[in-house]
Amino acid sequence: MPTYTLIAGVNGVGKSSFASVLLSQSNDLGIFINADKIAAQLGSEILGGKSALKQIRRYVQEGISFTQETTLSGRQPLETIQEAREKGFQIRLHYIGLDSLEDSLERIQNRVRRGGHSIPEADVRRRFAKRFDDLLRVLPWCDSAKLYDNYNGFQLVALWQNGMLQPVGTSQPQWLKELERKTGEEAAGR
Repeated sequence: MPTYTLIAGVNGVGKSSFASVLLSQSNDLGIFINADKIAAQLGSEILGGKSALKQIRRYVQEGISFTQETTLSGRQPLETIQEAREKGFQIRLHYIGLDSLEDSLERIQNRVRRGGHSIPEADVRRRFAKRFDDLLRVLPWCDSAKLYDNYNGFQLVALWQNGMLQPVGTSQPQWLKELERKTGEEAAGR
């Protein structure tokens, strides 16, 4: 069965660092699609995004396992997940969180100082404000989901199983508490 693995979280949470760790520890991630690297090679974020999307569509159509980083914002992540599910893919999500917008912005600034790419602050703010809505939109489509806190290294803090958020361990970052409240509110609204 082909697998679609998403490494997700808002800008600045450490998706690329996590991807490096995951890729070194696992041999079942298929082809890794790095839109940032493609954009750097092509000299354009727009062309890089279009090229990455073209690859994703091809892999879904051909049943080829792949992994991508994503902020989960916009329509595309959910549409790709749904299409992959229809094609028989297993969907795995690794979500990385941080407590504050300021942490995300600071990490992006550090990346830029080291020669990495920037993200417009308005985009980061918008994505951070709706991060849980974006996450909760895709979780029901995932066969498995692991949530990590990256305050100081990637610490597994929760699993999504049987439609429920299950905390792991004793460390509960503020963002996870907020997500738990949001999942409770959504469940009550059904």
